Amino acid sequence: MADKLLIVMVNTDPKNPEELGAPFFQASVAAAMEYGVEVVLTGRAGQLAVRGFAEKLHVKQGSPKTVYDFIKDAHEAGVKFKVCTPTLELWGDDLIPEIEETVGGAYVISQAMDDDVVTFTY
Repeated sequence: MADKLLIVMVNTDPKNPEELGAPFFQASVAAAMEYGVEVVLTGRAGQLAVRGFAEKLHVKQGSPKTVYDFIKDAHEAGVKFKVCTPTLELWGDDLIPEIEETVGGAYVISQAMDDDVVTFTY
């Protein structure tokens, strides 16, 4: 059985913030279940790694909890956050402190192909 969950956020568009809660919530739950969990932000979702961006988004209109609050909760639960290198070229490199590493496409592919890793994409 796999002992690690890799969540790749590439198709989730921050223009639809109601889509952003589930990946971070599931990452938090998996970490609480003591699985190793990594979230890789890339593509449009890479904007969430930029300081100040996720703080302006709310999963539910009128909620005081921001998308950045979901990220912080997941990080506190043990989730490791990474951002893909091309994302920095698109959105800049002023990153939130929860980003632990910058990775490339080869990292994502190698993790996705590993038998000990289950990969979810959003």
